[in-house]
Amino acid sequence: MSRKLKIVFIIFSIIFIIDQVVKYGFANLDWDVEGPYMSLQLAYNYGVAFSMFSFLAEYLKYIQLTIVLGGLIYLYKNPDVFEDYYIPIALLCAGGLSNILDRFTYGGVVDYFYWHYGFEFAIFNIADVIIDLAIVIIIYKQIKQARLEKRQEESNS
Repeated sequence: MSRKLKIVFIIFSIIFIIDQVVKYGFANLDWDVEGPYMSLQLAYNYGVAFSMFSFLAEYLKYIQLTIVLGGLIYLYKNPDVFEDYYIPIALLCAGGLSNILDRFTYGGVVDYFYWHYGFEFAIFNIADVIIDLAIVIIIYKQIKQARLEKRQEESNS
């Protein structure tokens, strides 16, 4: 097994397990806590971000699994993408598959972070933050690569 694949497996396992343990606590052990700025409050999201597509609740888990499978097939056929983006791929898989498991286990995604100071924000979970972090890393790497290519293009002209 390659070094990068081992790193992906370790990152995936740690994040997936932590996220599932925390979600289990909120779903089964009443871990709710009310705070002045942010509360920890159990909520189930039957849609995707901001509860969009909640009318597809029963089918979303299968749609999302199909998307993940498509992504894995793409990575298998394009190993250079995996080589360049293995860290955000690990983060995306951990967060995404953890949320998908929630749909099978609880009927919806277990959310619990609730910001309510100054404005109310959507309730979210650790997996959502991890997915967002992965997207930020991908965008950063893309911008960095585009700037490098532009500099190389200018120096060749």
